[in-house]
Amino acid sequence: HWQRIEFISDLHLRADQPATFDRWFHYLQRTPADALFILGDLFEFWPGDDVLEGGADTAVESRCADVLLAASRHLSLFFMHGNRDFLIGERFASRCGLTLIEDPCVLSFAGQRWLLSHGDALCLDDVEYQRFRAQVRTPSWQQKFLAQPLDERRTQAQAIRQFSEATKSSRKATGMAPADLDRDATRRWLQDAQANTLIHGHTHQPARHDLGDGLSRVVLADWDASADPPRGDVLRLRADEAHGEPSRLVPT
Repeated sequence: HWQRIEFISDLHLRADQPATFDRWFHYLQRTPADALFILGDLFEFWPGDDVLEGGADTAVESRCADVLLAASRHLSLFFMHGNRDFLIGERFASRCGLTLIEDPCVLSFAGQRWLLSHGDALCLDDVEYQRFRAQVRTPSWQQKFLAQPLDERRTQAQAIRQFSEATKSSRKATGMAPADLDRDATRRWLQDAQANTLIHGHTHQPARHDLGDGLSRVVLADWDASADPPRGDVLRLRADEAHGEPSRLVPT
């Protein structure tokens, strides 16, 4: 029964970026969508669902939960983990009216099958990150991490972010291109899912890529309301458009 579906990712919400939060808040109030898929990295980092009980220093996370809960009363909300907020759990989802979905996930809409992903699992040339990703997605690592005090988790998160930025700088300094999705692996994912188009985020390089044989991928934009020009686009699918082709990224 949905007529409009929208997709966003990579907002990286945090306390020191109030303009991005405000843009996201007003978008959720105005969107005409029937359903919204958040494909990861809604937050800069998520230290665990107990952050909602942390008092004044976690006011941003609590406010985000309130905003999502209000939005869930007029549209269906779906969330897929990103590389920054993979610790979001069922407690947070229930608090916000979100439905957690797996990565990857197939969406059937407008007569097509669309494959949804955050995108990081397909950046195969970033070997060090893939090793890290495999480690932190294990139940044993997550249980050990979440057993630590909240302040210690925040400190470790800062170290992880600094490592990530150093890795990006190193790639740039050595002339390597930013990490991107592996073309052959992306094609295999699409073929296995019997889908024609992959929609994903993670790379912060919004574009549509032709993968041949009728296959393609659409990259979502990241959000930064303080940038010049500000970034904060959404991808919209409409049931009444021919073959369900995604429209351009729509400014919020």
